[in-house]
Amino acid sequence: MTVAPVTRRLGLIVAAAAILGLAACGGGDDKSSAAPTELTFSILSAEGQASAGPLWQPLLDDMSKAIGVPVKPYFGSNYTVLVEAMRGNQTQVAWFSAKPAVEAIDRADAEVIARTVNKEGLDSYRSTLIVRTGSGITLDQVLACGKRYDFGIGDAQSTSGTLAPMAFLFNPRNIVPARCFKTVRSANHQSNAFSVASGVLDVATSNTVNTVFLTKQNPQIAAQIQEIWQSPPIPESGILVREDLDPALKEKIRSFFLTYGQGDTVEARRQRQVLAGLEYSRFNAADDGYLNPIREMIADQKLGEARNKGDAAGVAAAERELQRLRSLREVQP
Repeated sequence: MTVAPVTRRLGLIVAAAAILGLAACGGGDDKSSAAPTELTFSILSAEGQASAGPLWQPLLDDMSKAIGVPVKPYFGSNYTVLVEAMRGNQTQVAWFSAKPAVEAIDRADAEVIARTVNKEGLDSYRSTLIVRTGSGITLDQVLACGKRYDFGIGDAQSTSGTLAPMAFLFNPRNIVPARCFKTVRSANHQSNAFSVASGVLDVATSNTVNTVFLTKQNPQIAAQIQEIWQSPPIPESGILVREDLDPALKEKIRSFFLTYGQGDTVEARRQRQVLAGLEYSRFNAADDGYLNPIREMIADQKLGEARNKGDAAGVAAAERELQRLRSLREVQP
């Protein structure tokens, strides 16, 4: 388990005090755990604030009122930018899909406080492979490779755009996209969907959440897209905070999300309307363990990479991690 930065710093302070023979004066100089005067909330949006701002701002306004600290949004076009922003403490709270959530935990001192539930009551979604409606392209034709098709894959950190199709579709068949397709282009789901609909790409990765948004916001484009594959269920996105955030404030944030839209009051009904605009119904309690299925996919991918390189040590490490994660899954209710 990664030791929190606050704990590490306090340990150094105590050690230094012992060495210098100073009186233990406490950790009052530890600024990382002090209550901030403003929070910044990470949001992925391919089109920036213009498209996502109106959907998220009501929730952020409600959050500001509930926790007593102003909350401003931070929009990024890819997950790498957002993970790095949290790592550098430019952002303190984030909405991440599962794969970048794991990255944020491992690299940016983040922790999960809640997971999202969609309007149908589901807390998972599926990766998809899409083609243009009427193209006649089948999954068998795609998997036959032969450098026949122009392919759109997701952001390198995208759970459904890259990790899931590699782990569940391509890796088990020893398919390397760069060797399988005529061209491979990496972009976000929206861009890939538009490219497939317009014929620029023959096939691309997407997900069921993007299908819902396209159907709602751009039905003409949605009508030009057809799914030819779906993955097993993937954990839905989560709400993460930096571990070193002031504990009292962290609990206020947790309470805000877990109670938002709950109950039968006028205010709760208004909040549910805000959630509906985001295609959510509520937030459920969660910890880092809910991301174990993603870690399992990552280990599976590392296993394939190690085998391709002939890396015996890497193979052994990936197999141990897979065994550990699978044993955890087997004992879960």
